[in-house]
Amino acid sequence: MPLPQPPDTPPPPAPPPGRHRAQLSPQDWIDAALAHLVDHTIDAVRVDVLARRMKVTRGSFYWHFTDRDDLLKRLLQSWRRTTTEQVIARFQGHDQDPAVVLRELLQLPAHGRTAAQASSVELAIREWARRDPTAREVLEDVDNRRLNYFAECFVALGHSAEEARHRAFMLYGCIISDSLLSSGGNDAQREARLACVHSLLVRAR
Repeated sequence: MPLPQPPDTPPPPAPPPGRHRAQLSPQDWIDAALAHLVDHTIDAVRVDVLARRMKVTRGSFYWHFTDRDDLLKRLLQSWRRTTTEQVIARFQGHDQDPAVVLRELLQLPAHGRTAAQASSVELAIREWARRDPTAREVLEDVDNRRLNYFAECFVALGHSAEEARHRAFMLYGCIISDSLLSSGGNDAQREARLACVHSLLVRAR
């Protein structure tokens, strides 16, 4: 038998009609927002549009988010976590040769469909950041976090801190360019190009 609600406590909201709220997680909404961002622009990422895309009511959204701004902030946090913090943590969790780590990081843009999707998301967020200070702040944090990690790898290979920063910037520029350019050639050409970059920046002393 359920306990009665205290008199000063409002009853919980009723689940929205259609799909039950338990069937959707915050990440479902974030993924839908990311997909819509890639297909359109940040202006098109609205609660009513996402609800239609997901075939649920708008009420389902408010079980997880305060408003649209809350969704967008958590979208940026999720993107930063999955594309940067989790990637770095995965490499830091193993005692690997820094040269091997940098080679694997260079190859990330070449990892098939997943990499292509990640590149599309990153391009959309970079476009968003040109117009929005919150997105720009997160993007700058992400860029700095990645650059600092690359520099740490170069320092571990014996380069000075200044030289490591220069090489990290060049390496990162190659990764970003390779992930965003659509005219990068076939897989064999891409692998050869990345091997050349690795040889020039990582092996050279």
